[in-house]
Amino acid sequence: MRVLIRIVLLVLVGLGGGSYALPAQPLSEPGTDAPKETLRLGVVGMVHGHVHGFLQARPYEGVQVVGLAESDTALRRQVAEQYDLGAERLYGSLTTMLAEARPDAVVVFTNTFDHRRVVEEAARRGVHVMVEKPLAVGMEHARAIQQAAQANDVHVLVNYETTWYPSTHRAHALARENGELGTLRKIVVRDGHRGPKEIGVGPTFLNWLTDPTLNGGGALMDFGCYGANLLTWLMEGRRPQTVTAVTQQVKSDPVYQKVDDIATILLTYPGGQGVIQASWNWPYSRKDMSIYGRNGYIHADTPTQMRVRIGEAEERDVTLEAQPSFYEAAVPYLRNVVRGEVEPKGLSSLENNMIVTKILEAARRSARTGETVRLQGE
Repeated sequence: MRVLIRIVLLVLVGLGGGSYALPAQPLSEPGTDAPKETLRLGVVGMVHGHVHGFLQARPYEGVQVVGLAESDTALRRQVAEQYDLGAERLYGSLTTMLAEARPDAVVVFTNTFDHRRVVEEAARRGVHVMVEKPLAVGMEHARAIQQAAQANDVHVLVNYETTWYPSTHRAHALARENGELGTLRKIVVRDGHRGPKEIGVGPTFLNWLTDPTLNGGGALMDFGCYGANLLTWLMEGRRPQTVTAVTQQVKSDPVYQKVDDIATILLTYPGGQGVIQASWNWPYSRKDMSIYGRNGYIHADTPTQMRVRIGEAEERDVTLEAQPSFYEAAVPYLRNVVRGEVEPKGLSSLENNMIVTKILEAARRSARTGETVRLQGE
């Protein structure tokens, strides 16, 4: 409850002046007060590095982790010892974990290629799913995921770190809900870091991140999905008219030789453009965006720092209240969706992420052929 109240209060923090004050309203993602019933939660996979953030943040209010499934025996034992997980909750098989632990929902830390298999198996048992971004390696898998979710009436959510940034929601409020920027003309989203090996990700994580089959690509998939997700939300769920992409493989380390490590994606919309800059070659880690409208601009530089200029006013620095830790926002949101307290919309929704997958697949095709891909009418 404390965490959820803190999240809701984020939107009540003004921008330091009367002309920027926002009406009291909850963030579109974190949702409402926690229901009383405990959510039985399963964990699927331990090969994704984000599993450590999830396990470090537990326990979660109103949530009981009832089972963890990972087929790699050595990895399962290593993670179990690191986080003092009881042997009775560890499973070598997803099927066995679903049958014996009986979770209401699962959070998924497999490689991206395996998202389809996990969703299909969980959905058959009526189990809801939250996967780490991106949704799928391509549209064939995404359509299968969507079909499984619809056929079994379960929710499939996609978890992005930037979904829980206070600056993400404040920027959306100014750009769309209040309309202070006017018509949007250009949005630039920049995401990435020096490279997965350079920042020290674990060997298992590195192996599949740099495998074009298991990840769907390299930096384009790993970080391009953030921009596609945010742009789709800011463009109110509309698909772009066209997608044009350029990718390169510039790193010399052999581990990167099968995938791109830098990508630029240009999206066109009626009256404006979106630019996605995804890279494993930034000098520093970054997740930031700039939104330009007819009346002003927003630079969301960090989760809590923004620069805003509207009309003839001077640029103003904006500091927002620090967000809760990553999974202290994501897990309560999942719980509230499963319990019917929140209708999934926007950044985490399957609807948004079907478009994200469409954009990423078109970007890969554009980069491969050197041609612009037109999405309108497809």
